[in-house]
Amino acid sequence: MSVSTEIKQDLEILAIPEKAEFLPKFFKTGKGEYGEGDLFLGVIVPDQRKVAKEYYNKISLNELSEFLSSKYHEHRLMALLMLILKFEKSKENPSKKTSSIFISSILISLIIGI
Repeated sequence: MSVSTEIKQDLEILAIPEKAEFLPKFFKTGKGEYGEGDLFLGVIVPDQRKVAKEYYNKISLNELSEFLSSKYHEHRLMALLMLILKFEKSKENPSKKTSSIFISSILISLIIGI
């Protein structure tokens, strides 16, 4: 089983249906609103941080990139949290690829408001 599949399964287990129903209203995901089209699993941020800490050193940058472009809010946030951990925990200078993906993700987030 791939790391991506394991992460998705862990997030599905942690999902709270009531949160998944509430969050689209909170983040204004209706037509014409700033979060239009965003989807939610219903995973709270502390749980996303736990998943990020468990998998950040096991996931490849290519797999991480897939999460960054996911339609699910929690996937994107967790991927950003993993990139931060990879950057902070790097024993050497962070690779140009890690830095590039991280900076690109932040810029995209700012531009499209995710």
